[in-house]
Amino acid sequence: MEPWAKDWLEGQRKQGVKCLEIKLSGKNHYVYYSTTHWDKGLKKAVKTSNYLGKLDPVEGFIESGSRKKAQSNEVRNVKEYGNSMLLHESMKDLKSLLAEAFPDNWEEVYSLAMVRVSGYVPLKRVESAWDKLYNAEGISPNLYPKNLSKVLREVGVDRIGQDRVFSSLMDQSQQLVYDLTSMFSRSMSISQAEKGYNKDKIQVPQINLALLCNAESGLPTMIRSLPGSLRDIRTLHNSISELDIRDKILILDRGFFSEEVMRFLAGQEISYIIPARRNSNYYKTRIHLNEHLYYRERLIRCGRRKDGNKFLYMFEDQNLMAEENDTLYRKLDAGKIIKEELKGLFAVSCG
Repeated sequence: MEPWAKDWLEGQRKQGVKCLEIKLSGKNHYVYYSTTHWDKGLKKAVKTSNYLGKLDPVEGFIESGSRKKAQSNEVRNVKEYGNSMLLHESMKDLKSLLAEAFPDNWEEVYSLAMVRVSGYVPLKRVESAWDKLYNAEGISPNLYPKNLSKVLREVGVDRIGQDRVFSSLMDQSQQLVYDLTSMFSRSMSISQAEKGYNKDKIQVPQINLALLCNAESGLPTMIRSLPGSLRDIRTLHNSISELDIRDKILILDRGFFSEEVMRFLAGQEISYIIPARRNSNYYKTRIHLNEHLYYRERLIRCGRRKDGNKFLYMFEDQNLMAEENDTLYRKLDAGKIIKEELKGLFAVSCG
């Protein structure tokens, strides 16, 4: 035992602290509380020692576990501040909507959205991911996996709460984009999983998901699950009939183009934009391209013409037209098409 350790031990004894013992292991000094008691079985005194801590020449006595606790607390105090504040700022307009629509569950929905914004996080890891973020709102969500499962079920069937959120978001929109997707499921407990043809022409049990988005912000203004057996026109009818969007512009993709869809939208007094299919008879309508614009530094000639209660717009991409003409003539030279086909394809290409 080194002199400084002996001096420390003598100082403790002078202060009235008894039963201390220092054990040397290499160059380290360890402090024990050692006593003896009578063992009736062995019929002799037996020594017992309890470890108290380590003795250091500079720091003095270091209690057992104190250093580990300090390090552990220091790690738990580290939070992701920058990422958290960015997410809180992005969510500030939605916070009041969520609190109004889902008063009992909004904190769980809010925190789950923040955690999953950068990627999928399993429910069992949501709590640990949330603890890493700086809690700027000072909320205390219950993020246990079983509770989150319950919250998702309750929010999923709460159409009134969902409509409150989506209606508020829709009021901020002037242009709405409608699209449809589907997902497969062979679960026997999902009533909406019905056989229907998807874009790959495969008939499997599926669920249609209709989505309406704000064209300016990209925020969803409606999400609906529909039976997988419904055709596109029926999903559009079921989705739009529930909404009042007469003062807005509905934007659809080419997959919805049909006379049936346009008659339905006209009957609903809804303004809409829908691109025609490339084999549409509307391309036979003569439209003078007397205007132009630039899109991504590409020259686009354009014009419009009224046809009944509709306006037909035609856009001609000059660069794309030159590329398509080159492709068509190469096919003609290779014998893949004949001149009559060239004329028909050339007319469509120019349209």
